[in-house]
Amino acid sequence: MTAHPNPLALTTQQLGPHLDNKLLKQALDVKQLIPAFIGQERAKSALAFAIGMDMPGYNLYVMGEPALGRFTLVQDILQQAASEKATPEEWCYLNNFDDERVPGTLRLLPGEGKILVKKIEALIDELLDTFPAAFDNPGYQRKKKAIARAFDDKYEHAIELVESKALEKNVVLYEENGAVSFSPIIDGKPLDDQEFSKLTEEQRQYFYGLVSELETILNEQLLELPQWKRELSESLRALRKDTIEQAIKPLLKQLEHDYAAELGVQRYIREMRSHLVKAVLELMPDESEAEKQEEADNREIFIEEFVPNVLVHYESMSGAPIVFEPNPSYGNLFGRVEYNSSSGSLYTNYRMIRPGALHRANGGYLILDADRLLTQPQLWDALKLALKSGELLIDTLSEHAVTNSTIITPKAIPLNVKVVLLGSRDLYYLIQDVDDEFNELFRVLADFEHYLPYNEQTVTYMAMQIREQMRLLNINELTAAGFKQLLTFSFRQAEHQRKLSARFADVLELVREACYYAGQQHSDSLDAAHIQQALKGKQHRTGRISEGFLEDIQEGQILIDTDGLAVGKINGLTVLEIGDTAFGTPARISATVFAGSSGVIDIEREVELGKAIHSKGVLLLTGYLGAKYAREFPLTLSANIAMEQSYGHIDGDSASLAEVCALLSAITDIPIKQSLAVTGSINQHGQVQAIGGVNEKIEGYFRLCQSRGLTGEQGVIIPASNQLNLVLNDEVISAVKQHKFHIYVVKTVDEALNLLTGVEAGEKNSRGQYPKKSVNGRALVRLADIAEIVNGAMDED
Repeated sequence: MTAHPNPLALTTQQLGPHLDNKLLKQALDVKQLIPAFIGQERAKSALAFAIGMDMPGYNLYVMGEPALGRFTLVQDILQQAASEKATPEEWCYLNNFDDERVPGTLRLLPGEGKILVKKIEALIDELLDTFPAAFDNPGYQRKKKAIARAFDDKYEHAIELVESKALEKNVVLYEENGAVSFSPIIDGKPLDDQEFSKLTEEQRQYFYGLVSELETILNEQLLELPQWKRELSESLRALRKDTIEQAIKPLLKQLEHDYAAELGVQRYIREMRSHLVKAVLELMPDESEAEKQEEADNREIFIEEFVPNVLVHYESMSGAPIVFEPNPSYGNLFGRVEYNSSSGSLYTNYRMIRPGALHRANGGYLILDADRLLTQPQLWDALKLALKSGELLIDTLSEHAVTNSTIITPKAIPLNVKVVLLGSRDLYYLIQDVDDEFNELFRVLADFEHYLPYNEQTVTYMAMQIREQMRLLNINELTAAGFKQLLTFSFRQAEHQRKLSARFADVLELVREACYYAGQQHSDSLDAAHIQQALKGKQHRTGRISEGFLEDIQEGQILIDTDGLAVGKINGLTVLEIGDTAFGTPARISATVFAGSSGVIDIEREVELGKAIHSKGVLLLTGYLGAKYAREFPLTLSANIAMEQSYGHIDGDSASLAEVCALLSAITDIPIKQSLAVTGSINQHGQVQAIGGVNEKIEGYFRLCQSRGLTGEQGVIIPASNQLNLVLNDEVISAVKQHKFHIYVVKTVDEALNLLTGVEAGEKNSRGQYPKKSVNGRALVRLADIAEIVNGAMDED
């Protein structure tokens, strides 16, 4: 079959990128190169600027679509910057002994938090070892006995006085278990109850009178007994307190020495000293019989009351922290207060304060997903307030607090963090429009490009990254053909013959899948065949719907002709996107014309299936017809345009070229070649404009023609400006090479009409007239006739 003579037909060299084999070989020959992020120089510059501006408000919004490597680049640059920054100080929450509902704060040098906790825990263990053993000290026991003896002496003296009075009256005094009783003496012998009952009534009444007198004397003598007991208790407590203070002093001395330069720790030790004494007084018995279980319980009580709650631990010289919070809820971002249940009620304390991402990132960098963050307006407002005030406060009084429980209000901590938001372009511009504070707090924008330049540096770094991925999968060699195939895939993702896609993650995904097939074949190298196998495998896994469309067309369920001629009918090209899959499929566009004044009616718009951009394309079409043909008479006609067998919403103006050609065919009764399919948008001057998804559209129509058998007449017409976007698969290129399939590029509607009808579109001569047999000449005559019919009928009315 001979080559197609039409100058609008593209050659195989124009259907894809031109890869420099020398450049590819040089990239593969580089064996040692430090891996670096590919491209995105604009974003790198913005990141460096934001990091260098160590001032409030210079937080960063990283703008771009997923899979562009936003997170990877941000993390790489932040890690380098963080390693050069000083490690931030640690913050602790402490028990506020004056008001436990408002825990205090303590600032420590990096790494000191764990050390301080261990030292205070060791202090508690020493206390437990010291007490109650310290109360067994002979000196303590001697002082304790002396105090008790003084009390006993007073008591015994009072009892002896009463006893002597009783004996004078022949009454004996008994004391048993602290209770005092009296019994009469007769014949030198105290009477028991039985003997007492044998006494006469007169004798018993006499004795009762004596007992009453003696009890009055006893009460007078023991009137100060409660005071004596209070004095005893106070003296013993003072003794215990003094003993505890003397025992604690050497235990605290070393701690005070270790933190002599830390004023905050020194202040806490001073506050802790008196409360340690109080805790020992309340919890520690002065008897050595304390059970081991009680000691364990006491240790937990001491820890809960005195050990600092270190929010975040750092190692010294570790640099600034980098924190990514994938789920920015209020608790995950600002921290929270936990609660325990006891006897049906909830309680908490300073030890149950848990840090959030802002605590962990304080003094460093915090990375957040903007979409997830902004779905919670209250959280967004809280973050803005924290950044503006420079304070990090856990809001326990908000809706996050637990009702019917103790409420604590931790003191605020100074906040010094640089926030990096990862988000889309649409979201960035939306926030700018609705939030006046956004630009004040996020002054730096890092805009990620969709494309990478095709040059030596990019290709070399891509080769290094690909081989590093292969090494992880135990595939050693990347062949030149395999690398060429991967680059072609990247060009295809970019839809550009001179630019590579910045979605390098997609390339690495393809590498992983191709390595799987290489491993299945026990191959030690990655070749083009493995990559083709991976591409076909994915197409097969996701191709059920596209294959269903093709089967419907083959079975005649969807009417599409790929040969013959027809008036007012044309094959348009569409792209369907379902999930992460996009495929092209042809769609019949039809037009009818008749006398009337309704104008061009877009049926899709009338039934509310056509969206705004599609409707705009039809209106532009009307403007083109009027400007081209109706300069000397009003454009008066009734025409209907429809995309046949379309039952969903239609958007985009890429069908406007096909629609105007179908409409002109219907106006002129000139048939259109059904072997050709068309895509492209037009303006009011008849110029053909670029559209998207050109590769998918061409390949979709090619698959249909291939399934029916290629005739050598089939092909597609695309805008000339889309030629740079062509990165077609090998099957299409092979068919074009063999002249079994053709791809034409046009710049105007007239060029498309020439191809579709085989009739000259026609140009105006010096008198401003089109050739009579040309498409434009016949269209002008027909439109003039319809205008005369309609306007004449209107005049008669």
